[in-house]
Amino acid sequence: MRTALVFGASGQIGEALLARLDARDWQVFAVSRTPRPPSSNVQWLTGEFEGIDGLPDRVDVIFSTGPLDGFAQWYGRGLVAAPRVVAFGSTSLDTKQASGDAYERDIVARLQAAERLVFDTASATGASATLLRPTLVYGAGRDQTLARIAAMARRMGFFVLPRGAEGRRQPVHVDDLAAAALAVVDAPATHGQAYALPGGETLAYREMVVRTLAALDPPATLWQLPMPVFRAVLSFARMAGAMRGLSDDAVARMREDLVFDATPARNDFGYAPRAFIVDRRALGA
Repeated sequence: MRTALVFGASGQIGEALLARLDARDWQVFAVSRTPRPPSSNVQWLTGEFEGIDGLPDRVDVIFSTGPLDGFAQWYGRGLVAAPRVVAFGSTSLDTKQASGDAYERDIVARLQAAERLVFDTASATGASATLLRPTLVYGAGRDQTLARIAAMARRMGFFVLPRGAEGRRQPVHVDDLAAAALAVVDAPATHGQAYALPGGETLAYREMVVRTLAALDPPATLWQLPMPVFRAVLSFARMAGAMRGLSDDAVARMREDLVFDATPARNDFGYAPRAFIVDRRALGA
């Protein structure tokens, strides 16, 4: 029986990965901040990166599906031996490099440093690491984009976008990411590599939102406003304590193509993500 240590196991990608590992009869040590009862082949460990009770000395694979910077620091301490490491980062490393928002640029810097540390640690210990960079994640109803849009639209019965929000997106389902994490484990071509993981369909930001609103019960309406009007509405919403997470740079990116090539992932480990099909479960219903 193969063994795995999974960080971020209670997160949206982590839960999908646990289901796949369990179905394949892996023995899994899953890390959670709060105590959880064991289930099937999963043994839950309680703690955070600073201290985790019951860590094994060695596993076949370490998976990180949560924050990459915290994992990289933990991995660098060499507490658990593993010949194989698979960790999730983000395509934000590419899309936010030139952001005018200092917070977003800090995210990029942390991702870059974390990726370097994971690869350097793996090299120093004779392990093989692979980094996976998803695009816009959806499917578990807990993401920061579509699930948030759905929650707002449920409350108001409508959702507002600026006109021209036609930048292309490639939303990727959490289960396709879990499948990718397992696929790279036994693919030697992926050792020491980082891969963008886009979804299987490319569509305009506006179309992505339209399909999301149509999946609600009842469906919600999309309102498109001229950019000056939209910015005025956004400013008012921020003063009222809402929409503070939507920066001006994020609004500008609605008009930009954030598109990535899946060819390297397809060639090296058979990556084959699904088209964008959103349902109520994917939106947290």
